[in-house]
This record gives sequence, structure tokens and C-alpha cells, in this order.
Amino acid sequence: MTLPTLPDTLREQHSGKGWPLALVGSLLLLISGLLSWSFDPSILGDISIAFWPASLQLFAMILGAVGVLLALMHRGPLHRLGDWFDTALGLRALGTGSLLFVVFSLVAIATEAGGLVNVNPGGWLALAGALLLTVGARFVPQRQLNSFAKAKANPVLEIVVIVLGMAAILFGAAYVLGRDDPWIFVGFLVMAAVAFMALARAGFFTWMSHVAQRHRHVLTLAAFVVAFLFPFTQDGSDANMSIATQVLIFAATAIGLNIVVGLAGLLDLGYIAFLGSGAYVGAMMSNAASATIGWKPPFIVVMLIGACVAATLGLIIGSPTLRVSGDYLAIVTLAFGEIFRLSMFNLDGNNGPDLTNGPNGIPGIPDLNLFGFDFGKPHTVFGIQLGRFSNYYFILLLLIGFIILVFTRLNNSRIGRGWVAIREDERAAEAMGVNTFGLKLLGFAVGAFLAGLAGTIKAHQDTAASPDQYIFLESAFLLAAVVLGGMGTVAGVLIGATILKLLPEKLRFFSEYRLLLFGLLLVIMMRVRPEGLIASKRRQLEFHEDDEELAQEVQADHLIDAAPEAAR
Repeated sequence: MTLPTLPDTLREQHSGKGWPLALVGSLLLLISGLLSWSFDPSILGDISIAFWPASLQLFAMILGAVGVLLALMHRGPLHRLGDWFDTALGLRALGTGSLLFVVFSLVAIATEAGGLVNVNPGGWLALAGALLLTVGARFVPQRQLNSFAKAKANPVLEIVVIVLGMAAILFGAAYVLGRDDPWIFVGFLVMAAVAFMALARAGFFTWMSHVAQRHRHVLTLAAFVVAFLFPFTQDGSDANMSIATQVLIFAATAIGLNIVVGLAGLLDLGYIAFLGSGAYVGAMMSNAASATIGWKPPFIVVMLIGACVAATLGLIIGSPTLRVSGDYLAIVTLAFGEIFRLSMFNLDGNNGPDLTNGPNGIPGIPDLNLFGFDFGKPHTVFGIQLGRFSNYYFILLLLIGFIILVFTRLNNSRIGRGWVAIREDERAAEAMGVNTFGLKLLGFAVGAFLAGLAGTIKAHQDTAASPDQYIFLESAFLLAAVVLGGMGTVAGVLIGATILKLLPEKLRFFSEYRLLLFGLLLVIMMRVRPEGLIASKRRQLEFHEDDEELAQEVQADHLIDAAPEAAR
């Protein structure tokens, strides 16, 4: 655990002053949200009204509330919690991040209203509070912490925390997707990133990982309830639901890639081809006027055919190429992705069989109709109208549930342990009797199968299938989602896929600078948290080898996982 660069002697001399300054700064930041921040009521969601916080005012209050909580946990009514959470590191991260957020807010006001002269006292009070919090947090001393592994569980409290956390995610997602002002959207992202980093440095998410292990079924149920309720928060809007369906398709494909990259450790740069093969099967066997296959089986059969075609392609590409590894495997899979795209161009009846209509693709794919339910028509549920994209959202949610079930079952099985052994040391695994080639081939086939399932739904949701949809950049985004979220985990990949699919859509106002910001985000993440947003404990140990407590937890989890196998 590395301390900031302040000399230890200076920190010890002023340790008594640090906590009051941090608490006062957090209170000022909290109070500033109740004051007016600008004279102009037409900008940033009207932050000119006192005692009626909106947008930036509300964000500042959230950061202030987090600061007050951490300060009272360090010394105050909640001081017993400070024995478990590193409040000093949390306050330092919060102080620096809050100062960054307030400076961003003042720049936003000056840009929109025409100068800093239009900043009201609330904005300046927030700046003063952030400065006090930043300075005070630097002198807050760290404490000796207890291990979460030895903590007594309070099931009721832990379940309440899970429910509150899921509710916060639901309302936060509904709020941010409803913002059209780019300043407010970016301000929310900055606030959320600062709060996340502060709580992470304090150890809150380490504790949450223990809670999740103890209440895995409750967490899973709460997550799916939140996902199910999300369309009811959009007031019938198809704009945000269109993004949500794209996120789910992207996430389903990324989880399949996670088997190949996250578990087996195989670098695949052409994975988008498996999604494309499923989409083309769904398009060619649809009722579109340009469909090239006359057989129109039920959609469930089409899904299985598309998934099997994708899995077959996985076996075809895997059989000759999986005998190489590392950079060579990446180059071969990259070539496969390009071969697939060019093949779709050439299967036009002139250069090959008439299957894909070449560069024109297969347009006009009709909406799904399952058991009399038309996915193209809006439906009213509980008095709330759900549009076309909401219908596809629900079926994709079921697909995600199935894919997560497959992934977790495989991950916790002997096959999953074989994949992890190959990822850690292929030669050692082979020496211990692991069928490395067979397991790698199985990983390619299963991952491709799951991507093909998502592709068949994507064709109907997009109403078209064309080669330009399946370019190398999409494969790169899929791989980035797995690495950014956390290789080998489900929750991490879901969060990574959401970030990488949502941000480009909501940051369109930055035009050509979107990719620059995306690259900057990845660089920062690899520097600050190289194991990913939600990393498996094994990968955390790889990046934090000096953490003895984490090593003990990984060893204990390994013994727990191995016990049923030993009993058999």
C-alpha cells in the first residue's frame, strides 16, 4: 500500500488538523449544492435556484455526502467502521477528484454563461470546500485495518446494501441517459468516477466482493430485477432503448470472447466474425424480400442453426491455428475476421454462391414474431408504453441470462479449471495431463456458439445485415471491453461492454475526438487499475503480489472450490 508523496514527519505533525479540515471541506461541498451556482437559469439544467439542486449542484452534494461519510468513519460516530475501511486513502482520492469536478463545473459555467463573472457563491463555496478536503485529506493518517475475511456477517445489513446499490445503479442509469446536455453528461461521469475511486481506495468494493460471495443468488436476482425495470424508466423512449439493446448484444458477444481471452488466455482479434455469421444466418432464413434461403423454420431453430454455424467456423479456424500462440495467434485470428468480411462481399452470385447479396447485404428484415407476440409493435404494461426496442431488450435479457449461466457453469467446472491452467502455463498444464489443444478448441467453439446466438437476434433488431457492420474495429472494442471490465469475470465484462458501447453514443457531441477520449480512458485504466474494473482475485494477485491478505483469500477460495472435487 503506497502512501502519497508527503513526508511522514510532516503528516504526523499535522495529523490532528487533517481530519477537521477534511470534514469541513466535505460539509462545504455538501452545502454548496443548496446554493445558486449561476445567474443564468437557461444553462446546465437551471442551477440558479437555491435549495432546489439540479445537475452539477446535485453531483457536488453526492461527493460531499461521500466525504462526510468517510470522515465520520475515520473519527466520529462511525469510527468503528474505520477499523475495516481505509478512510484515509478514500478521502485523499475523493479530495483530488472533487477538486477536478469543481474546476470542470466552473469551466462549464464560464463557457455556457460567458465568463466566470456569472458564477454565483455556490460555485465558489464548492471550490473552497474541495480545496479544504484535498488539503485536509493529505494529513489524515492511515490506520491499522482488520481483515474482511475475519468479519462477522450481518445478513440483513448486507442484503439491504445490495438492494440500495442496485437501486442507485437503476436511477443513475435512468438519469444519465435522459440528459442531452453534454456538460451535464460528462459532469455525471466525472462525479461517478470520483465516487467510485474514493470508495474503491477505501476498500468498499473489497467488502462488497465478500458480500457478493455470501449472497450470490440475492445479488444475481437483484441485478436482473434492475435490468428488467430499466425500460419502465424511459417513458416509452426508443432512443435510449436502442442503445440498451446494442449494449446487450455487445455484452453477450463479449462474454463469449471472455471464455477465449479471459479463461483460456487466447488472444482473438477476429471475434466479430462469429457474431456476423449468426446475423447472416438469421437474415438469410428470415422473411425478408432479399433473403436468399427459401426454408423459413421457427426462430428458435434459426437461433440454433446460427449458433452451430458460428461454432463450426470456430472449429474450422481453431483446428489449424491453435497450434500457434501469442502474437502469431493474434495475427491469424485478425486475418480470419477480414476473410469473413470479404467473403460476405463475394457471396453475391457473381464471385460465389448467391447467399449474402454482396456489399448490398440483406435489408428489410422483418421484426420477430414469437408465439403471436409482434416485436415491432409497441405494448402497454402497467400503464407504460414499451416500444419496439424494449421488446428486443427483454428477449436479449433472457439471452444474457442464459449466456451467463453457461459461462459460470463452465468456469466453475473441471473444464474451466483446465482453461485457467492453460492461461497460466500451457506447458505445465500439458505436463499434468491437461488436453490443451482439445480444451482450446472447445473454448473457441463455445465462445463462437454464444456469439452466434446473439447474432441471430441482432439481424432482426437491426432490420439489416451487411459486411460493413463486422469490421476489425468492432473486434478491438470487444477485446477492450473484456480487458477493461476484468478478464475472467461476468460483472466486469458487463460493465466494460456498457461503458464502451454507451460512451461513444452519448459523446457524439465530441465528433472526431470521441476515439481520442476513448483511448485516453483506456490508458488511464491500464495505469490506475491494470487488472480491470472488477477483476478476479487471481488477477488481482498478479498485479498486487505483495498483498498478503489477498493471497490468503485466493488460497482459501481455491481450497473451497477444490473441496467438492476432492470429495468426489
